[in-house]
Amino acid sequence: MLLAIDVGNTNTAFAVFEGKKIRADWRIGTVSRRTGDEYAALLSPLFDESGLAFSQIDAVVISSVVPATMDSLLRLSKRHYRVDNPTVLGPDIDLGIKINYYPVTDVGADRIANAIAAHEKYGGRVIVVDLGTGTTLDAVSEDGEYLGGAIAPGIQISLDALVARAAKLTGVQLIAPSKAIGDTTSSSLQSGMIFGFAGQIDALVDRFQEEMGGGARVIATGGLAPVIAAESRTIELCDDLLTLEGLRIIHERIGK
Repeated sequence: MLLAIDVGNTNTAFAVFEGKKIRADWRIGTVSRRTGDEYAALLSPLFDESGLAFSQIDAVVISSVVPATMDSLLRLSKRHYRVDNPTVLGPDIDLGIKINYYPVTDVGADRIANAIAAHEKYGGRVIVVDLGTGTTLDAVSEDGEYLGGAIAPGIQISLDALVARAAKLTGVQLIAPSKAIGDTTSSSLQSGMIFGFAGQIDALVDRFQEEMGGGARVIATGGLAPVIAAESRTIELCDDLLTLEGLRIIHERIGK
């Protein structure tokens, strides 16, 4: 079985694959100083609850946008899963996709994983909207070339920054209000966050479609994807495990 690990700035996602089938997946908070043994202690009961054992893992693939986590994850792989040579996504690995980004090393491995998975699963032109710590949009051509994308502040960090700078504002649950014209501070914030970001995404997708010649499918991923997709006119569907699927595909292409 394959253990895929995707380290984001806010959360770290894990998935166990048996072939192409996901047997289990989990998310924990990203802590850059967490040790390999601490990862193992957190994962052990999750494996048990899913009827899995560490000994069943014979391969590991890792993508991380937080470099400080890498040594601990390599130790986790080697000490607890007995995998001495995990696949680590980086600029030295041929990911099997043409990348139209300069320099190539600047594009996040998670964005490339999303692009690869979306093109393989949904085919043709595709736009991936990833609603994580940052909001990213990535464009993939008909033949699977990564064309580039856009980066904007994430919804949660935007709300956190606003609340931190405005004395009379407090945090709110990120759900859609019943109407755009808020009659309370909470509903006004929800309107700005949910409807505002949905509108931002729709505007960017429209521009992407125009530049790509139209017809691209639009796939959303990330924790807030279902909330925003419900208010967006351009997002077709949500795929919460897209990045992890991309890691599996990359691992298979490399042939480890």
